[in-house]
Amino acid sequence: MNIYLALFLAIVLEVTGTMLLPITKEFSKLIPTSLVMIFYSLSFYLLSIAVVKLPLSIVYASWAGLGVFSVAILSYLFYKQPLNTPTVIGLFMIVIGVVLVNVFKTD
Repeated sequence: MNIYLALFLAIVLEVTGTMLLPITKEFSKLIPTSLVMIFYSLSFYLLSIAVVKLPLSIVYASWAGLGVFSVAILSYLFYKQPLNTPTVIGLFMIVIGVVLVNVFKTD
């Protein structure tokens, strides 16, 4: 499997699991809770594949940073959670940081 595809899928699965958390109603709903656990487990499995070929710091910065950015944007869209100007600026700074970490990584 392409290592960057594994990392991208890990991010997508983690974001999907996180977006489902409110629907679990404190883990009292069986299906959403099961999906969250499955998505998180698959995300960590794909992370374990990614760290075989990429430095852990790069993998984790990408996974966490892009996950935070995605969850914030999706929470605004789906859960109508507000985003103010400083928050938006901070989110874009996260993305810039992830890009910089990846562009200037040492092998």
